[in-house]
Amino acid sequence: MNVMTENAPKFDVLKWLTVVVLIAGAIAGNVYFENQPAALRIAAMILIGLVVVSIAAFTEKGRKVIAFAQDSRIEMRKVVWPTRQETVQVTLLVVGIVVITALFLWGIDTVLLWMVQYITGQRG
Repeated sequence: MNVMTENAPKFDVLKWLTVVVLIAGAIAGNVYFENQPAALRIAAMILIGLVVVSIAAFTEKGRKVIAFAQDSRIEMRKVVWPTRQETVQVTLLVVGIVVITALFLWGIDTVLLWMVQYITGQRG
């Protein structure tokens, strides 16, 4: 095993600790400097966020997340999206089936209600 890969988890812990400290510091700084202009605080938060993401990206989990995102983009390009006409047709079909199913269930419910009323003598 490579010396770099053996030490990677130790450095990853240090990197994640740095990320947590930076996030906590950003939150505390935002509260402490609440009287400062919002634009300045937002800019500082964005800057700290970019630093945090950059540090996290160089951890083992960060590399896996980046690889997953890249693979997801590749897979999304392979998807064949339906045309507008296909989408409308399938939507209307689903609506029609839902209406038919609702009417069928309403009919069964009505028949069962009549049967229960007849059996219990509640119908005149």
